[in-house]
Amino acid sequence: MKIHKIYIALGLIVAFTLFVELAAHASEADQSTEITFNQPFQVPGLVLPAGTYLFRLASADDLNTVQIFSSDRSHLYATLPTIPSESRQVPDDTTVTLAEQGSRKPDVLLKWFYSKEQTGHEFVYSNQLEKQIAQDPQQTIVANEGSINGYEAGGSN
Repeated sequence: MKIHKIYIALGLIVAFTLFVELAAHASEADQSTEITFNQPFQVPGLVLPAGTYLFRLASADDLNTVQIFSSDRSHLYATLPTIPSESRQVPDDTTVTLAEQGSRKPDVLLKWFYSKEQTGHEFVYSNQLEKQIAQDPQQTIVANEGSINGYEAGGSN
């Protein structure tokens, strides 16, 4: 009888531990990140004005679809297919990579890496635009380093 109580107690402890572990990672499952852009930027099919946006995975099961919302989550601007992109180093903070098209065109958002993830999300553009931006200088902006060349990346939520 005592053995059964011990097994039941151990089972409850294991179940509780798994529940707490899953709850702790629930907010990271969709990789929600707020990023403030101080100037317009381009994503596939859309130019977004300066402002704060929430980037997140459309589903924890689909790592290749990113959604972009207003910071208060009241407006969905885009649901975009991405392809996995590997980073040489695991970033401590969220990073984005932009192609600088020049003063008259908005910079193009190329990649988004969630903090502490080696695999990020590369946005898919038309072949014509990909050829154009391949020649443009690129910059990677790291979250929590303040404003860099007009951009400011905020940490994850």
